[in-house]
Order: sequence, then C-alpha cells, then structure tokens
Amino acid sequence: MASNLAVAVLNGIVWGLIMALIALGLNLIFGLLHIINMAHGALYMLGAVFSWYVIELTGNYWLALIVAPLGVGLVGLALERGLLRTIEDQPLVTIICTFGIMLVLQQLVLTYFGGTARRIALPIPGRFRLFDLQYPVMRIVIAAISAAVMGGLWIFLNRTRYGLWMRAVVQDREMAVALGIPVDQVYMWTFILGSVLAAFSGVLAAPIVSVDFMMGREILIMAFIIVIVGGMGNLWGSVVTAVMISLIHGVGSIFVVPSTATVFSLGFMILVLLVRPQGLFGE
Repeated sequence: MASNLAVAVLNGIVWGLIMALIALGLNLIFGLLHIINMAHGALYMLGAVFSWYVIELTGNYWLALIVAPLGVGLVGLALERGLLRTIEDQPLVTIICTFGIMLVLQQLVLTYFGGTARRIALPIPGRFRLFDLQYPVMRIVIAAISAAVMGGLWIFLNRTRYGLWMRAVVQDREMAVALGIPVDQVYMWTFILGSVLAAFSGVLAAPIVSVDFMMGREILIMAFIIVIVGGMGNLWGSVVTAVMISLIHGVGSIFVVPSTATVFSLGFMILVLLVRPQGLFGE
C-alpha cells in the first residue's frame, strides 16, 4: 500500500507540473488577450507529434524538446497574425474560431500522421527503487524540467522589460498604450509564448503517454478546470491547482479506476466554485 501511494503521489506531482505548464499558457493568453483558446489542446498535441517526427529523423529526444516547441511557436505566430488579430475584441467569435482551428489541426494530423497511436521511448530508461517498486528516472527529470521552465517564466515576467510590459497591459491597456508600450507586439508574443508552453508540455508528456491526434481533447478540458479553479488570470494559482488536482486524481486512482477518479477532480472543482466562485486564488 505504501509503495502504491508513493508512486501515485509522485505520478500526481509529475503530471501536475506538466498540466501546470499547459494551464499557464492557456491562462497567459486569456489574462492578456481575453481569448478562450479552444485550440490550446491541439497545440499541445502538435508539440508531441512534431517531437515524434524529429526523433524519427534524428533519434534525439532532447533536440525534439527544443525544435518542436519552436515549430509550434511559428504556428502560433501564423494563427495570431493571420486570424485572431482581426477578431481579438470579439470573445464569442474567437471561441468559435479557435474551436475551428482545433478541428483543422486534428484533421491535418490525422491525415498526415495517421490515426494510430505512437509511442516514444524513454530517453533515460533507468529506474530507481521506491519501497517495493521501481520508478522511472525520466519522470523525475520531466518534473525537474517543468519546474525549471516555470522558474524561467517567473524570471521573464518579473525581471525583464517585456515581462513588465505584459503585466502593464494586463492591468490597464489604455495606460500602456499611452506610455508607448507596443501592445500589438505584446499580444503577438504572448500568444506565441502560450503556444510554445503548450507544445513544450506535449513533448514532455510524449514519453509517458500515447501520441495521437486526439490526445489534446481531454487535456484541454482538464486545463480549463485548472484555470477556473485556480482563478482566471492568476498564473501561479494555476500551478498550485494543477498539482492539487493531479494528486487528487493520482491518489484516487489507487482506490477506483482512473476514469472514475476523474469524478473526484470534477467534484473538487464544483466544491471550490460553490465556496469561491472566483476560484481559489482569484480576486
């Protein structure tokens, strides 16, 4: 029992940190652009698919960890410049538009990548002893990389001029324009950053889940739950909530099947919203 509980807790933390990166990207885009990005799960999926192609060509997972998010960042650039820029002040239209983008990306991947789920081998195959069980070293590495990326994001937002611009635009767009901040560029780079975070999460998750064209669907739902429970626009609330919900799901899976354990996560969301409709860390 102790072994299973320890594995469930570790799995919950690892998956929670991956989900936190996805939710951070989603929350970043919503907080600044006020766009509910229904294509965010598809960008996560696209990161995993791109990484599969890079690994097939080079055999190097670590190269894929750099190249795939950059590729998806270019896709994000094209989406923001080509579609979303013209409708950014129309919330309902952006929801429909990003939903359409999600369907298009899924169908493109289905056409060229195929409908068969693919597996990516663990780049670090070692395991270590955890009570009576063996635990993959790669999962600890994934957690460490996720935490490092979040630390880098915190430094970017709080210690760089561009991060200052982003926070200024969130607080008062008109004042930011009056101060000469290039708001259009801030919007563009924010959408690209959100896309890169989604893709980076996809590459990190690829060695521990199956890569297929529908892998972003459930992730998107869970990411929205995390953002809502953590508080819309509150980035670090998303991080804490992602780990909490993943731990609830992971520990719950010891006692019931994983699909049923999802009910616990949904029950937690309902309970939080009944007590604090603005979310755990919302204002």
